[in-house]
Amino acid sequence: MKDTADQEIIDIGDLDVEAFNEFAVEQGWSDGMPLYMPTEAKVATFVDTVRGDNRPFSAVPPRQVVPTIQALAANAVMAGCKPAYFPVVTAALRGVLDADYNLHGTLATTHSCAPMIMVSGPIRKELDINCGSNCFGQGWQANATIGRALGLVLLNVAGAKPGEMDRSTQGNPAKFTFCFGENEEENPWKPYHVQRGFAPTDSIVTVMSGEGPHNLNDHGSTTGDGLLTTFANSMATPGANTIYGKGPSFVIIGPEHAATLARDGYTIESIQDELFKRSRVHASRISKENQETYVSTGHKPDGDWFAIARSPQDIHVTVAGGPGKHSAFIPSFGGTTVASVRIAR
Repeated sequence: MKDTADQEIIDIGDLDVEAFNEFAVEQGWSDGMPLYMPTEAKVATFVDTVRGDNRPFSAVPPRQVVPTIQALAANAVMAGCKPAYFPVVTAALRGVLDADYNLHGTLATTHSCAPMIMVSGPIRKELDINCGSNCFGQGWQANATIGRALGLVLLNVAGAKPGEMDRSTQGNPAKFTFCFGENEEENPWKPYHVQRGFAPTDSIVTVMSGEGPHNLNDHGSTTGDGLLTTFANSMATPGANTIYGKGPSFVIIGPEHAATLARDGYTIESIQDELFKRSRVHASRISKENQETYVSTGHKPDGDWFAIARSPQDIHVTVAGGPGKHSAFIPSFGGTTVASVRIAR
């Protein structure tokens, strides 16, 4: 197998799966869950799926290691990916290597952020990526292992070892895996990747360093206005990094809520505008000490109100999930961006 840190071949002999996992833990390669053995043959099969993408990878902070494609493939094998998933993993890595994503900062922070991966376009169906019911949860190999593979790359190549480089105070279950697909089939508006300027036929990975999804439960509202009231008041929290980092966030609208909003004439743009205005946090809900901190870092209030984003466009909106009157809010680390990358095959 290929050592994902030193980029050398390591002969592990005839270890069985249990012995390999004990060895991997000793080497610091494990995320705590069982790993698949990255044999040379398996790694070569994965590498063959990305032969059409010859772009070099930049150095991965904080260790500043320039990864070989074999090292990346080894992590995807260990995560349990199928070979066909590997182009999604490499595209997600290119996304987090965007300079404005601030990979070093998002890995070294005490915040609980994890890399969110959203997949758009035809590849969702080809790979059976869950876009509907329980799309943030268990039960789909593609969702589980694509997100896990990126996490292993950040552990083994970037060096984000918990308690060492990864200084998160409490962590977040999304650090194990956080991958889902857009529900384009039940989206009454343009799919997210089309909003970003890509063609409908493009397959795209979008990444953001975010918290886990926060449920937006509204079974009572029968109007778009009522739903936006619930959404905005749930987003208006003094405890999220967005209140002072003014970073991006995602609102993932469930199909039933999306149908109500579209019926009442709301567009993506008008939803963003309304949520930006309504999600401001009144100073009375923020301690005086924190207000001083926000102002000292450049987040000046509008009168007595603190915005949770720099502009309406920093609130990214799309549709995912299945039946039920639930949506989700995903605040970001703050000092990060949203990056979308075409999946090259």
